[in-house]
Amino acid sequence: MDYILMGIGAVFGGPELFALGGIGIPAAPAMLFLGLLTGIAVGATPGLAGPMAMAVSLPILISIFGVRPDALLPVFGFLIGIMKGATVGGAVPAVLFNIPGTPDAFMTTLDGYPMTRRGMPKRALKIAHLSSVSGDTLSDIALFVCAPFLAVLVERFLDLPEKTALILLSLTFIAAVMGSSVGKGLIAIGLGMLAAMVATGQDFHPRLALGVDALSHGFPMVSAVLGILILGEIFWTLDDHWRGRVSRDATEATDAGPDGLRKGDVRRILPHILRSSLIGTVIGALPGVGSTLAATLGYTWGRRVHAKRKTPEQAAFGEGAPEGIAATEAANSAVSGANLIPVLSLGIPGNAAAVFLILAADSIGGFNPGPGVFTFSHPQINPELVVAFGIFTLMALGNLLNWTIGGVFMRAMGIMSRVPIRYLLPVVLLVTLTAIYVQDPRLGALWTAFGFGVLGYLFRCLRIPHLPFVIAFILAGSLENAARQAFSATGGDPFFLFSSWVSTAFMLMAIATVFLAGRAPGERRG
Repeated sequence: MDYILMGIGAVFGGPELFALGGIGIPAAPAMLFLGLLTGIAVGATPGLAGPMAMAVSLPILISIFGVRPDALLPVFGFLIGIMKGATVGGAVPAVLFNIPGTPDAFMTTLDGYPMTRRGMPKRALKIAHLSSVSGDTLSDIALFVCAPFLAVLVERFLDLPEKTALILLSLTFIAAVMGSSVGKGLIAIGLGMLAAMVATGQDFHPRLALGVDALSHGFPMVSAVLGILILGEIFWTLDDHWRGRVSRDATEATDAGPDGLRKGDVRRILPHILRSSLIGTVIGALPGVGSTLAATLGYTWGRRVHAKRKTPEQAAFGEGAPEGIAATEAANSAVSGANLIPVLSLGIPGNAAAVFLILAADSIGGFNPGPGVFTFSHPQINPELVVAFGIFTLMALGNLLNWTIGGVFMRAMGIMSRVPIRYLLPVVLLVTLTAIYVQDPRLGALWTAFGFGVLGYLFRCLRIPHLPFVIAFILAGSLENAARQAFSATGGDPFFLFSSWVSTAFMLMAIATVFLAGRAPGERRG
């Protein structure tokens, strides 16, 4: 309870952003509010996404707040606000214009747009908002309970060999569940680890630098991550637009007659919200699975249940059923909170949004996500645990803001869906390069970002998943350090990964994951 109170105090008693009527406004809640509004606007804009906004804003935030310990919570607040807002705003173009801004929003179009065509856009948006925020809230509750519990178990029962094997299992699982084949996922993991090892390690000379001075300091993490994730996506989307493979044209339906939630709507959609929230939470707790699978499973399961219980006057799934919107939005929103469970408890990012939270912690310092966060260092105070409960406070406050003002702002952002993509993405490209230069004012950082952007574009052309590359790039240092320490602690045993039954089980699970995923027929995912 002391740490909970200290976390709340760190959020509301931190540095002031500005004064209003002589009253100081704390920076962390104010940045959370601004991030939430930004996230809703970004989520409502097809072609953009929450991770893209987080990537652009992170270097700018660090340049504004600096790398002091008291900058952690304001920066986290803005990033968490974007993450939550984008989850809610993503339903806007799907419902109003039949444009899935993200892959998981495609399931929302199946019932959201038919409701708009029937003159019920406000009702569809309100159901999407209610379901999305409900799923996010239930997922956050699971995060608050599970992350400390899992971290304590890992710290108490896993030694260095087991932690090394756990990281390998996580990377293997990410490679297996992302992309069209496990082979391409392993290629992405291998390339990410190779890029991270350039000019790093414990040698006296730069490793893998090939005698090139530009490589002697390694690849800057921010430039590499933003290049592969953001610039690669911009290049790919612009190429799609130039080749005429995508279209942003849609027919907007007119609002005919009274619109809004009807009596009995909440009772009808509540079972679907609870069911899909559970699905999304379980999916989100697994590193690398993502919200697309959660949305698909939530919608599919909800459709089966609805088909058995549907009355003749109710619409079926795919024909404008409110239950279809609820099942999809609750599932994909529940992923966001649960995705932070492996981040805070294990230090393993599960999605792109979690990647940028880890980057923020790494850039500012003073907070290292992992099992060590949830340890009590009596009689001294553990500052990382205070930050963790500050993050929980920000997430709870973000849910409260989403419940109160998120829906109003969400429905006002329909205009963002009309911005032509040919104008939008060049602006995003310029802002991204500016953000990179703000944090690292060297021309080499921009060339690095462009190089990784081209690599990200090639990944998309070859259908190689890019997120495993990023996660491997981030975890490579932790994996190497854990392996070196485990090797030394076991007296130089080359088979240290099989020195205990726990680490042996983890390695067998990793091998089984590759084997079973490799036997899956055909192309599994895009």
